[in-house]
Amino acid sequence: MIVGVPRELKPDVLHYCVANMPGAVGRTSTFALGNASLPYALRLADLEHKKAAADPGLAAGINVQDGKVTHPAVAEAYGMKCHPARPTGEE
Repeated sequence: MIVGVPRELKPDVLHYCVANMPGAVGRTSTFALGNASLPYALRLADLEHKKAAADPGLAAGINVQDGKVTHPAVAEAYGMKCHPARPTGEE
């Protein structure tokens, strides 16, 4: 890619990259973010945060639980051991 030109042609596909496209359509991107995240927020509210690890969709978003890193990428980035997220009460 040429610096300063946010596009690249690879086998018949034009890739166009811009850092902050949602900023160009703030209202639309706000609705999209709300629609995508509201089901998770409602599920979290129903479960309570301590039981979130029992839900696979919510457990994937847990980075730290009880002082232990539970997300592999976070653990790797900080050179720490990764522990699986677990519902509260399980050891």
